[in-house]
Amino acid sequence: MTEQKDILTVSSLCVSFQDRSKGLFQKKNRIQVLKNVSFSMKEGEVLGLVGESGSGKSTLAKAILGLIPYEGKITQVSSYPQMIFQDPYGSLNPAKKVGWILEEPLRLKGGPDSAKRKERVREMLIRVGLDEKFADRYPNQLSGGQRQRVCIAGALMQEPRLLIADEPVSALDVTIQAQILELLERLHKEMGLSILFISHDLRVVYQMCDNVMIMKGGELVEQGTVEEVYFHHKNEYTGNLLQAAGIHI
Repeated sequence: MTEQKDILTVSSLCVSFQDRSKGLFQKKNRIQVLKNVSFSMKEGEVLGLVGESGSGKSTLAKAILGLIPYEGKITQVSSYPQMIFQDPYGSLNPAKKVGWILEEPLRLKGGPDSAKRKERVREMLIRVGLDEKFADRYPNQLSGGQRQRVCIAGALMQEPRLLIADEPVSALDVTIQAQILELLERLHKEMGLSILFISHDLRVVYQMCDNVMIMKGGELVEQGTVEEVYFHHKNEYTGNLLQAAGIHI
């Protein structure tokens, strides 16, 4: 059996921000948000990242995407990773139709002509479970679940090998959550995607992920397979999170 290659390697990653709570003439300290974070992802892996609000999960995602400055090393063996956001409505331009929104990454990239872009949009809408007619609708004409499907389609337009899903179902009701998770699982299998799945919901992570990392205060305190971390964890904080989620071990 061929060993899977790394698609993402993060080494000694540190991120800090200036403390803006200080007054105008006070010395501004730097707050360290990520502290020597190191991990790797394999091709085709679904890796969960769990932690409480403010633990640094979204900061890590932004660093991987190159949206914020950092110290350390991030190595990507991939086309640029793409992001699926928590709030699908906030990440879609309300003034533009779905078709225009989905074509935009291809236009910016200087990709195929208009006819080929529209065909790509049609194919992607169908792939995420939407009729091609949705291309002529505005975001406010869609339900929350439909908007998230559009966001997933947008993330896939440039055929990335790595997706970063930052709380992709937390803004949806339970029934729609299940449908979106099922869609992500199907796309993962069909397209061979690697997914960094960020969530505070340990039950969803157990369902979706192969491996999981636990983050506290900007540090990874535990990582391993889902079975190892959930049922044979070594860190007290991990146990507290599982107990709070009602997962009895």
